[in-house]
Amino acid sequence: MTEPTRREILGLMALTPLTALNWKPESIVRARDFVTGVRKTAAETGLPYEPAFFTAHEYATVSALADLIIPRDERSGSATESGAPEFMDFMLNDRPDSQVAVRGGLAWIDNECHHRFGKAFVDSTPAERASLADDLAWPEKARPELSHGVAFFSRFRDMTASAFFSSKLGVEDLQYKGNTFVTEWNGCPPEALAKLGVSYS
Repeated sequence: MTEPTRREILGLMALTPLTALNWKPESIVRARDFVTGVRKTAAETGLPYEPAFFTAHEYATVSALADLIIPRDERSGSATESGAPEFMDFMLNDRPDSQVAVRGGLAWIDNECHHRFGKAFVDSTPAERASLADDLAWPEKARPELSHGVAFFSRFRDMTASAFFSSKLGVEDLQYKGNTFVTEWNGCPPEALAKLGVSYS
């Protein structure tokens, strides 16, 4: 049995953060419709999206951090290509109870980058960004003094996964086969049965 990829793990994780973040299904649908609308408007006008909640600097940080969590790969596009930053901006603008924690977490990320590298997260190199993320991504291994950053990074990773995997790009990435008419069912493919170690007999 092959090891799951990081993207596959994030896809599975995306099933639970919606509850943890208290994002209701109807809010997700509204956010997805919103992202579709602003993406269409941006394509027609050539004007970039203007965030409603995030400052311009915060929005750039959100975009860079989201793409660090779900980068473009050979299978599909990145978090920003899915509209995750716009999605998060919409959700946070609609959820004042989450705003302080997210804004504070983004400030923490910048402060830590200034301490380590002498510059903000968006101005840091890809290697510098990755080294910070590596220190925050594993709560059980993280140094105690990074606890605030670890808590924010875990929440932000959930937000990114939820935004990405509720998008059209994310659903395609999961290779979801539902909502299609099956004219003939021939049973589970032999290779899948072999992988599971089961048979029909």
